[in-house]
Amino acid sequence: MNPIVRNILAVIAGLILGGVVNMGIVTISDSIIPLPEGADVTTPEGLKASIHLFEPRHFIMPFLAHALGTFVGALVASLIAANRKMLFAIVIGLFNLTGGIVAVTMIPAPMWFNVTDLVLAYIPMAFLAGKLGSSKK
Repeated sequence: MNPIVRNILAVIAGLILGGVVNMGIVTISDSIIPLPEGADVTTPEGLKASIHLFEPRHFIMPFLAHALGTFVGALVASLIAANRKMLFAIVIGLFNLTGGIVAVTMIPAPMWFNVTDLVLAYIPMAFLAGKLGSSKK
């Protein structure tokens, strides 16, 4: 297969599979750590109105969704890429970081979570996945 086509497919597959992992974790998160009583997260307005009810434990699953979604997406991209595997893993991390930055501007989460999420969930996970994916022959 043409390396350019393969690299484009690597990015597309990484974004899709990473997004599936992210959404899967978000979807099951309230069955693992129940939402606070009275919290409505079905609309952006409801989330903004009830974010003050959230405790630190309620931010574990969103962080894991972002970190594991990025890791899986970057790993898939690095495994599929024809060359420069780390670059394609980091590209996935940058796409996800961009989404994280947009989310930080829209959702009034605590600053400690925003910083932790933006600093640890995206580029470090993409780098780890890129290292793992680059070591595979």
